[in-house]
Amino acid sequence: MANSRSARKRIRANERKHLRNRAVRSAVRTKVGKARRALVGLDETLDAQQSLITAIAALDKASEKGILHRRNAARRKSRLMAMAHRIEAATQQGDDALTAARTQALGGEKGRKASAGARARAAAAVPVAAAPAPAATETETPVAPKPAARATRSKPPVDAAAAGAKPKRARKA
Repeated sequence: MANSRSARKRIRANERKHLRNRAVRSAVRTKVGKARRALVGLDETLDAQQSLITAIAALDKASEKGILHRRNAARRKSRLMAMAHRIEAATQQGDDALTAARTQALGGEKGRKASAGARARAAAAVPVAAAPAPAATETETPVAPKPAARATRSKPPVDAAAAGAKPKRARKA
């Protein structure tokens, strides 16, 4: 337990800040989640652009107050904007591309980030055209060899005597 008055005061202040920071972080996570759901099309009640603006504003405010690190907030904003741009580009390309972009935004085929129901709702939001069946071949396609490991760059050895450095002493055993 703290022994001085200033240490006890610091404990009380830290507790107040901890509660405030936790509430702000929770609100930021909620706004980012709503923006993601609106972008993917799972929540029809939200406007995607407005929810995106709200989420980015919340991230900026939390960053300014020091609740989130500025690079953490920048990374999250970048991911949100990249997701928005991918979905917007896929909207212009057609239904197949939009479905693929939504599936990727929800965590891909494995579905680690979304439940099966969420993926089904995202896929049902845009009807998928029937894909042509791949042509059957009798021969297997050759597998490309893996690329060779990159050679590491190292500095050329420097001669200590030529560089004017003192020679190293031998260690005593």
